[in-house]
Amino acid sequence: VQLVESGGDLVPPGGSLTISCATTGISLDDYAIGWFRQAPGKGREGVSCLSNSDLRTYYVDAVRGRFTISSDNAKKIVYLQMSDLKVEESGVYFCAARSPNKCGWYDGFYSYWGQGTQVTVSS
Repeated sequence: VQLVESGGDLVPPGGSLTISCATTGISLDDYAIGWFRQAPGKGREGVSCLSNSDLRTYYVDAVRGRFTISSDNAKKIVYLQMSDLKVEESGVYFCAARSPNKCGWYDGFYSYWGQGTQVTVSS
């Protein structure tokens, strides 16, 4: 099993960015995919999650309406589209996979993790 994030970049406040999580060795029908963020000196916090078992997407309140999680099941890639980014949303963004296919914000639920991609929001 491998998860590889990509697309991190430096963006100005209010800017937009889409990051990707390419998965191998798992089926998106069997695993929920969560996006987590880790700011310098802080723990990982959940941002968004996708569960194909119930076709639902989940967001923490701080990003709802600005972030969109989606998947290309044929390519086994999960995307996180982020808009109106804020400086405090800078950090390393990780994707993670959990079976059973059920979303949750506790990072201990997730068995597989990518290496992360850096998102920096700064002017």
